Amino acid sequence: MIQSTQEPKTKSFVFLLLNQFTLIAFANALEPLRIANRSVGKTLYKWRLAGEGGQTAKSSSGAVVQLDMGLEEVNRDDTVIVCGGLNIKAATTQPVLNWLRREARKGIAIGGVDTGSYTVAKAGLLDNKRVTIHWENRDSFMEDFPDIKLTTSVYTCDGNRYSSAGGAASLDMMLRILANDHGQDVANWTADQMLYSATRTDRDEQRLSVPTRIGVRHPKLSQVIHMMEANIEDPISPGKLAENVGMSTRQLERLFRRYLDRSPKRYYMELRLQKARNLLMQTDMSVINVALACGFSSPSHFSKCYRTQYHTTPYRERGSQSND
Repeated sequence: MIQSTQEPKTKSFVFLLLNQFTLIAFANALEPLRIANRSVGKTLYKWRLAGEGGQTAKSSSGAVVQLDMGLEEVNRDDTVIVCGGLNIKAATTQPVLNWLRREARKGIAIGGVDTGSYTVAKAGLLDNKRVTIHWENRDSFMEDFPDIKLTTSVYTCDGNRYSSAGGAASLDMMLRILANDHGQDVANWTADQMLYSATRTDRDEQRLSVPTRIGVRHPKLSQVIHMMEANIEDPISPGKLAENVGMSTRQLERLFRRYLDRSPKRYYMELRLQKARNLLMQTDMSVINVALACGFSSPSHFSKCYRTQYHTTPYRERGSQSND
């Protein structure tokens, strides 16, 4: 048995499962609590599963989870973790927002995993707090909440507000909470039980570095791609990109052809269109505003490029999403 560094006191979590929540993010937040209890042979943690309606919640994979409660009041010393997933805007209903705001007035700790941070932000509970969300939802989150301090960390802990980017990051966040509550030995034992040997901190980034992501370790290519990713709304010309890394435009062309089998212009276009697709599917921005946010001054040119890449128009993409 592992000894807790604190006097064992039962702490209660309430997991709010939103419609189409991500099962892996939820499981990685819940299981560490069960394993921590086993590690010391005492009930360090207990938990309840909540959701609108109080009966069942359906995950994004279709798995259905039995709930313990609906949107009833919780205790002042409870910690609420909002578990999000797909179609988070539709899942963020008014009853859910009202419940979060009511419970927050008690001063309780509240967190969000995967896209759950969106719901917590929509409830107005993340002002002046550092927060993270899954990288795929960053663009839409920044459009909806431009004043919130969004990070690219795998998780954040800021006062009594927590957030994780989902997936394995939920486990990283919970291990941090376990360590704070009962010491590093309990957290380490829990990680070992889950065969998790690469625990990350809130200083670790979600996405892989550019060289790792593209499978190429070429410093100048990495610099150029980083500049492209940082300048989607106002694209930089290939000539200027080449000049910034001390090479000719022709050399830059050869570099992209050799390692990525496409021109710098094509690669840049794909980055811009990927952001456009994220905004179309995750925000209520008009198609014209999406085009402008991704560096297209002409809606017709945007539509043509989008159709070439995704074999549908931006308007149809938006329509198909609203019908899901």
